Amino acid sequence: MKVAVSFRTRKTSIFDKKLNTPFKISRSKFFNFLSCKRCFYLDRVKGLKEPSMPGWALNIAVDELLKKEFDLYRKEQKPHPIMIKNNLNFVPYQHKDLDTWRNSLKGGISYLHEKTNLIIHGGIDDVWFDLNEKKLVVVDYKAQSSNYPVTVASYLNTEWHLSYKLQMDIYVHILRKMNFEVSDQTFFYVCNGEKTNDKFDNRIDFKTALIPYRVNTSWIEEKLIEMKDILNLDKPPEIEKACEKCAYLEGGKKF
Repeated sequence: MKVAVSFRTRKTSIFDKKLNTPFKISRSKFFNFLSCKRCFYLDRVKGLKEPSMPGWALNIAVDELLKKEFDLYRKEQKPHPIMIKNNLNFVPYQHKDLDTWRNSLKGGISYLHEKTNLIIHGGIDDVWFDLNEKKLVVVDYKAQSSNYPVTVASYLNTEWHLSYKLQMDIYVHILRKMNFEVSDQTFFYVCNGEKTNDKFDNRIDFKTALIPYRVNTSWIEEKLIEMKDILNLDKPPEIEKACEKCAYLEGGKKF
């Protein structure tokens, strides 16, 4: 039986302000900071390890199939049917490093934020090219199963999808820091698994929708500096009253 551990052992995962080497912060860890400064500090500075979770196998399968599908059109530099359907003069973007960009474990997209000495990185799903504007367009694949139609308003205004919008903001910000011309307009390619069939019959039918989202990157610079200030603290920030993890850890002390 594998013994569970409470703390991280890999030194590169733990911030040490005595060192002057760049420290990597993933897009997901940046979002953790935005969600709860205390939990972020306990993780990145003290090395407190959150319980692991299994991967979302069906979502990953949809992502992989979509990448293969769009790569067929990328190779021929032809528009995908979803682009034609939405009157977009786009083609899938070709770049020698695209496979690296799509794999966060291999580096993804990244840049060094010199003011904080932090390397901000993340893995993207896809990039399209706007033939009119001559700009990159960031695209994120999303697989779900909802009983309700996927609309722009319902999708973007959902509380749980706030992280999706912040994710897009950060991806566009990173690519611009990598000296690419990137559009403010991004898209979520949403694949909704239908539940209306009478039986399973060894298949799930999906309906797809392209949800546009115009990014806002103006907030990122200030938050990066604030995040570095948190990393430099000598003790954890106060408990976030709205954080369920903080409440759970605090409740555990009572036992």
